[in-house]
Order: sequence, then structure tokens, then C-alpha cells
Amino acid sequence: MTDMLRVTVWNEGRHEKTSEKVRETYPEGIHGAICGFLNAAEGIEAKPALLDDPDHGLTDDVLASTDVLTWWAHVAHGDVRDEIVEKVHRRVLEGMGLIVLHSGHFSKILKRLLGTTCQLKWREIGEKEVLWVTRPGHPIVAGIDDHFIIPHVEMYGEHFDIPEPDETVFISGFEGGEVFRSGVTFRRGAGKIFYFRPGHETLPVYRQKEVQQVIVNAVRWAAPVAPAMRFECKSHEARWFDADWGKTIRP
Repeated sequence: MTDMLRVTVWNEGRHEKTSEKVRETYPEGIHGAICGFLNAAEGIEAKPALLDDPDHGLTDDVLASTDVLTWWAHVAHGDVRDEIVEKVHRRVLEGMGLIVLHSGHFSKILKRLLGTTCQLKWREIGEKEVLWVTRPGHPIVAGIDDHFIIPHVEMYGEHFDIPEPDETVFISGFEGGEVFRSGVTFRRGAGKIFYFRPGHETLPVYRQKEVQQVIVNAVRWAAPVAPAMRFECKSHEARWFDADWGKTIRP
């Protein structure tokens, strides 16, 4: 690890190629918007990686030098090659942090790590969302009041098919009465995972300061605290301890 927290911001980048509305909302791309506020935070260095880059931008060298990976996806989950998913999965087990955003809930990597369908209810009419903090004092909610409001969002509703989270940090309420676990944490191997619901390709959710603050906080929370673990199981001969047994144990 270096002094700077190294973040790779992964994005499909497909909407930006096909939708004028997305280009109007995020002229620098969703990845560019996220890199922008991460790079403005002290001690963070963020670089983009895109689905259509070689190896989806997640080469062995990139993954090896990534402390935290953020993941935004929507329309091309199936285009992510399985061997790349397996490499990301291994790096999370070794200690790389993973921040999954909005419709990334249905990504191959999150379903692989959680072992469930990650399905949910949804409605897209640009309604209001209130996010309530359910873990005051958690590092991910540093600088956030007991709630904040996003004026126009796509609704996600329960039931959200995920395992019981280690921590539920936010619960959302929507105008239609639905609720949703909008900020949840998991640990897999040595890696920390945070799923954060807010975001959209045509709504400027990633321009909102509270959303930006939560993602910055989550990146810092998910950072590895030790060098990467290597999952190498060693075998021992039966009764391997016999040679030293008499030195420590007396009849």
C-alpha cells in the first residue's frame, strides 16, 4: 500500500455512448463524475476503468494496485467476462474493498460474493427519497445528519434478496410507501463490501454532496488495513507436533 488510497472507478460506459440525456447529466461520464469528487478528497487517488477497455480495464496489474474498487453497472451485466469476475472475487477475499453502487446490485460480482439473486422491486418516476441513518457513529455516515433527502430518484423497494447484512447503515423511504435497505455492509474473506443504493444514469444523484460524502467515507472504510492475504492452505503430516511434544508437556 502507498500513502495514497488507490481507487479504481469501474463503469460500463455504455449509456454515455447511446444516450444524449446521460451525456447531458454526466458529460465526463459517470466514472468521471465519481473520480472527480474522489480525487478532490484528501489522500485518495481515483482512476477510471471501463467495460470496453482491454480486460474491462481490470488487468492483473490494475487489480493488484487497487485498494478499493467502486462498481457502477446497469445494462451490460452479462457482458462482464466470468474470468474477470473471478479475479475481482479473489482480490476482495484478499482484502480489496468493494463499493457497489445503485444498479450494480445485479452485477455478477455482487451476486458471486453474496450468493443470492440480489433482486428487488423498482419504479422509475423521479420521486423523492429520504435516507435515514440507522448506525449513528459508523465511519460511513461521518459528516451526515440523521437523514438526507434526494429529490428525484428511481425507487428500489423490499424485498431485496441479499443475505442478512453485517450492518445496515441506511434505510430509505419513498413517496409510494416502500422502504429499502439502501446502505449495507458485508465482509468476505479479508475484504469489506458496501452496497449503496442512490444513483442513476439520467438523474444528477452523484452531484449531491451527501451522496458524495457517503461514497468518500465508504472508500476510506473499505480500504485494506494490512497487506493482501494469500489463501494458501498448508498440509501437515499426522502427529507433526510429536517432536516438540516432550519439550512443552510433562507427564
